[in-house]
Amino acid sequence: MNMATVAFIGLGNMGGPMAANLIKAGMTVTVFDLNPQAVAALTNQGALSAKTACGAAASADYVISMLPAGKHVQSIYLGDDNNKGLLNVVGKGTLLIDCSTIDAQTAQVVGAKAAEKGIEFMDAPVSGGTAGAAAGTLTFICGGSDVAYAKAQKVLTVMGANIFHAGQVGAGQIAKICNNMLLSVLMVGTSESLQLGIDNGLDPKVLSDIMKVSSGGNWTLEKYNPCPNVMDNVPSSKGYQGGFMVDLMVKDLGLSQQAALGSNSSTPMGALARSLYVNHARQGHGRLDFSSIFEQFANQTKK
Repeated sequence: MNMATVAFIGLGNMGGPMAANLIKAGMTVTVFDLNPQAVAALTNQGALSAKTACGAAASADYVISMLPAGKHVQSIYLGDDNNKGLLNVVGKGTLLIDCSTIDAQTAQVVGAKAAEKGIEFMDAPVSGGTAGAAAGTLTFICGGSDVAYAKAQKVLTVMGANIFHAGQVGAGQIAKICNNMLLSVLMVGTSESLQLGIDNGLDPKVLSDIMKVSSGGNWTLEKYNPCPNVMDNVPSSKGYQGGFMVDLMVKDLGLSQQAALGSNSSTPMGALARSLYVNHARQGHGRLDFSSIFEQFANQTKK
């Protein structure tokens, strides 16, 4: 049995299966989420529940959070008018690990406040999608001290197959938004290429098999094909339900462009991808999986 005690805050499409893997590993996991159904799903698997985030974290060895945006991370850790913040209840031996994808500046602010109290904080955004979260094969991209990174291995190796130390606090977020910007570009390019083939009489499954082992091969073709009924057990074959929502990709692409402005970087493909995804979301597709961008090309096909 793994005797670590973990507080897990945020039980959405990613956080829920991540917490479940910690339970399966024999850890004592206390969960908190505003959605009672999400909490119930974990308590049915052996988790304990708490009425507040602070209640979950008070006696934990590790606190892991998976939250929608930087404002939620800052509120949970630093507090606001509605709560006093986790930094005011955890002990100095507790390691704080935020797996949300947020702006690097917020991660650095929280990390600095934690350091003032002698508490280790690490940003560790993930890649690998909901399938990776369920299978325990996520990639963790960590920003924090060497001490924090070493201590985090005990829990991260249960939830992930690839763990990288990108640098100090905030570095994980920068690496993650670079990755997601590239992913969005690949998804758009894969979608338009597949539709071009369809428009000219090709079977998208055959075309996908050809491109996977050719110079156009990429992760979206191998693991996450955007064309319906080409690949089993991916969102495109389930009405684009589940997975990584368009709204979240829009958020991440916004973060990438914010970072580009701050460093005076040229990201024309990232900017175009953001525009395409924003338009897709504005058409009412924000809660669909991001591979649904394929429909922007398929729907324009002339019958």
